[in-house]
Amino acid sequence: MTQPTRRTVLGAGLAVAGTGLLTACSGSMGGMNHSSAGDAVSSAENYVTPDGKEVTATEALRKPGPERKVKLTAVETPLDLGGRTVRSWAFGDRLPGQEVRITAGDTLALTLANNLPEATSIHWHGLAMRNDMDGVPGLTQRPVKAGASFDYRFAVPHPGTYWFHPHSGVQQDRGLYAPLIVEDPKEPLKYDKEWVIVLDDWVDGVDGSTPDAVLAELSNGMGGMDMGDSGGMGGHDMSNMSMSTTATPAPKPSSPSRMMMGATSDLLGGDAGDVAYPHYLINGRTPEDPQTFQAKPGDRLRLRIINAGGDTAFRIALGGHKLTVTHTDGFPVEQTEADALLVGMGERYDVLVTAGDGVFPLTALAEGKNRTALALLRTGGGAAPQASVRPKELDAKVLQAGQLRAAESVRLDSRRPDRTIELKLTGTMEKYDWAINGKKYDPAQRYPVRSRERVRLSFVNGTKMWHPMHLHGHTFALGNGGARKDTAIVLPGKTLDVDFDADNPGLWMIHCHNVYHAESGMMTALGYLR
Repeated sequence: MTQPTRRTVLGAGLAVAGTGLLTACSGSMGGMNHSSAGDAVSSAENYVTPDGKEVTATEALRKPGPERKVKLTAVETPLDLGGRTVRSWAFGDRLPGQEVRITAGDTLALTLANNLPEATSIHWHGLAMRNDMDGVPGLTQRPVKAGASFDYRFAVPHPGTYWFHPHSGVQQDRGLYAPLIVEDPKEPLKYDKEWVIVLDDWVDGVDGSTPDAVLAELSNGMGGMDMGDSGGMGGHDMSNMSMSTTATPAPKPSSPSRMMMGATSDLLGGDAGDVAYPHYLINGRTPEDPQTFQAKPGDRLRLRIINAGGDTAFRIALGGHKLTVTHTDGFPVEQTEADALLVGMGERYDVLVTAGDGVFPLTALAEGKNRTALALLRTGGGAAPQASVRPKELDAKVLQAGQLRAAESVRLDSRRPDRTIELKLTGTMEKYDWAINGKKYDPAQRYPVRSRERVRLSFVNGTKMWHPMHLHGHTFALGNGGARKDTAIVLPGKTLDVDFDADNPGLWMIHCHNVYHAESGMMTALGYLR
């Protein structure tokens, strides 16, 4: 029998329960070109270490300000998704976790207590902060073992909308995430209220499924995943995978009747994702019991939108309103009006809206998956819209990051790159062998850069899947004068060149923010040379 070339999985527990497997489309691997800057160097003595003097000196230049002390506990806990309770892992007992709010220039002093059954960590997504606090086990810190704690302490230099989550296995696809809002002490925007909106796709604890079981089904069901000698992907320890106690991997589908074709998106260039989730959430709620945000007619609202999903891009719109985009990934842009936004995993957008009079749906369409998440804006009387509501704005002007220009205050100066690193995105759905330049993640392998260089990353997508690529510790520019970002969508068969200034020494991850692609091997690291 001819093996289907692409599928979307629902999670092993759900498949065993009889809800079955879905499939998206196709996948193929391009050639394996190595970096134009040369093969990655693996001799560790050539590189600045996360606790090196260069990292300490760079932190001192940030002039760390007053401390904001926070205590955070990672626990296994019941979570109410809105009429349905699941058992998951979270920061505290809520989803998303309690936001952390700090002023730019201050010092965040956060103690993480790990009450989970396995090791974890915290990565501060989007922050240009000191390298030894970046939260990547096996690269920048030791894993925080079960029953242990870790003190994160670092200056927070830039205002903006950020978030934090683990960088350990596929833990991010549980409930372990929360917003990090860095306020600007000289805030130029004028608004009456602020609404933080966290988008997510959810499978954990639904009919016995877990993200670990989803990963096992994706990899084992499509030919297996080479774990090498370490039993895991670099520093991402998978030795404590919980699927043996919470779910059983589904068998390989024996006939195409187990599949359903068509999970595609024109905006994403084809395949929409690998996982058909049972729930899509806004601020931890399903559309049947959505969060309601209260305001007054005429209020000027700032919406801070974060995509915390594991495998889903969202197209988001507020019914009856235009969105004025002011920031992406924490950095200001020339203000641009849109009806809807496309938000990949890990991306953030800030928008302004002037509230109308009534009840309005904030709808996030799971791109290519034909499902939605929902929240409500209420400024007056009237019945709430149905859970299935689809505002017309979703099908109007959909803005993407490449259409934005950086605000003049944060625009990179025009300069030829000193170094170009080609990162070819490779892999197939059949083998689930996602990689960069044909090599699965190895923490000893780094692509070298030097301080003060202008570095160009050339993402060459040789696959038939889109990938949201994330750079730790820096922001890059999308082309000459383009938006400043740390996460950007690379469409299938396309090349995306981004530039950044090497001004934050250490060892820094670059990876796909599809959590299953990353954990399967689509990660690598930059290393600053001494």
